[in-house]
Amino acid sequence: MFVMLFILYFWKVKYIFGFFGLLWKLYIGSVFVLTAIIYYPLIVPFLYKESNKRIAFKLFISWSQVFQLLCLYLRSIVWKEQLPQGPYIIVANHSSYLDIFLLPSIFPEHEFLFLGKSELLKYPLIKTYFKKLNIPIYRGDNRRSARALISAMKAIKKGWSLAIFPEGGIPDKDNPKMASFKPGAFKIAQNTGAPIIPVTFLNNHSLFSDPTNIFGPARPGISKIIVHKPIHADEYNQLDLQEFSDHCHEIINAPLLKRYPHIND
Repeated sequence: MFVMLFILYFWKVKYIFGFFGLLWKLYIGSVFVLTAIIYYPLIVPFLYKESNKRIAFKLFISWSQVFQLLCLYLRSIVWKEQLPQGPYIIVANHSSYLDIFLLPSIFPEHEFLFLGKSELLKYPLIKTYFKKLNIPIYRGDNRRSARALISAMKAIKKGWSLAIFPEGGIPDKDNPKMASFKPGAFKIAQNTGAPIIPVTFLNNHSLFSDPTNIFGPARPGISKIIVHKPIHADEYNQLDLQEFSDHCHEIINAPLLKRYPHIND
């Protein structure tokens, strides 16, 4: 009888929190749509001329800051070392859509482009933002993927930094357990000599889980972030592509394993 009451209590508490999480996700979605509509006419005119795209990035920083303010998200960042001069390649784990909205305000000093999955082009407002400023990756199409990597290398030569989630997406299960890395970011680094900046998002998955997980966690709070020491060319040139990828994976994953030891099972 006691066990049954405990299970019933746990089930109720879980779904009560899940219900409030769902309300928070609906609020976040409303804030995103509203701010996207407001910023759309401000940003879009700067996307059609190469020399104006850096202005568009500054507006993205503003959008990121407004979004965080309205959604009651604060940032606690541990910087392991001062950032090098750009351009560089930001490589982060991906456990929440919140990761994307935080990055512009974490790295405002040097303009960067996202390399991200082409599925984002399905969303009307995001399509214009993403296609005109950032670089879509067409998974499953080797030719178009190769062209995207070439575009990324050209962007670095023009002075842009890059932001890449090398897992290729948010894990479908066991989040925040990291998936293995795809090689694109590391190929770009080896071909351009740009330093890699590893970033660990420690708890974004608990602040805003995947919207398809209806009763998954979502709440305001403090996003805990670690910006690790840069990996410079003189270090990664001693490694082959797989070793380079594994080395970066280990750096980003170490704080997650320390905080959530069960994901190592």
